[in-house]
Amino acid sequence: MSRAIYITGIGAISAQTEESIFSEKPVIYNSNIFQAISPNFKEYIPAMALRRMSKAIKMGLTAGKIALQDANVELPAAIITGTGEGCKQDTEKFLESMLAQEEELLTPTSFIQSTHNTVGGQIALNLKCTGYNLTYSQENASLESALIDAILLLKEKLSMNSVLVGGVDEISKKITSFGNLNGFLKQGKIDNLGLFSQRSRGTITSEGAFFFNLTTEYNENCYAKIKAVSNFNTDSSSVEISEKIIDFLSRNGLKLKDLDIFFLGKNGDLEQDKIYEELQISIFAESCQLAYKHLAGDFNTVSGFAIWLSCLILKKQEIPAILKLNTVSSTKPKNILIYNFSSNSNHSLILLQKP
Repeated sequence: MSRAIYITGIGAISAQTEESIFSEKPVIYNSNIFQAISPNFKEYIPAMALRRMSKAIKMGLTAGKIALQDANVELPAAIITGTGEGCKQDTEKFLESMLAQEEELLTPTSFIQSTHNTVGGQIALNLKCTGYNLTYSQENASLESALIDAILLLKEKLSMNSVLVGGVDEISKKITSFGNLNGFLKQGKIDNLGLFSQRSRGTITSEGAFFFNLTTEYNENCYAKIKAVSNFNTDSSSVEISEKIIDFLSRNGLKLKDLDIFFLGKNGDLEQDKIYEELQISIFAESCQLAYKHLAGDFNTVSGFAIWLSCLILKKQEIPAILKLNTVSSTKPKNILIYNFSSNSNHSLILLQKP
């Protein structure tokens, strides 16, 4: 019999807070690029070390510590991280230094801290964790790949009782602004809460870190059970994607009617959202439909924000109105399906259940 995987601790840093969402008072942004709301990092990271860290490292280390504290775990057996673009701020610093100094007398600090596995490494150093440590970087499938690895690890290694898994991405002054040139970002007057009513190309972006403590040991404080995670790459139509979703549910003992919530990765892009909209009026017409990117922006590991929200919804048995896309209600949600894809044809499905 396959071992069940539970989420017992969560930590998130994003452009919204738990209070702002569940009090129905979300933070409003009028820019296509906006920062995450920073907690007091000094509560989690020594001041001397904090000075040398980029935003991604600060967010990742802090979110990871929050998740472990929430789960009452001092030392995880493994740390698995997903990041789409790594530590862009340090990448930017190194490139600017290289240009300014004409490739001579370069200090290696920014280069060393710009690598994608820096966040996972810093968490391990801080916690003194010498266990399994891996970083996945597969664009918007990065966090999902990390989750799949964590699930396999817990199911195969019977002695392993805790895996810290998460995703992190940051914005940078210049590299992120390139989205204004390649069509990724919306132009003109922007209101994040009105994202889905702006029928135009492009989206909005931000940053964040989302970490979760995974274990096979159930306790009364569990947020959710991770039933399954799947990645696939296709340029298929909504009909074929519907078939893949139905097959995914079937392999996990569920039918469409069993789903209480369908979490969509809609990002406001006129072309990309067509697939979501076709699913909304077809196989998920009778499901409670929720969205999240109008609150946190769109970036490679933002699906962690949806997982974090799903954990809170299953725990509180409460759905904030600011997330709703339709009028179908769910008073006691048990099964949540998170579906996300991007223009690079990476699709992901995450099935969460009330434990």
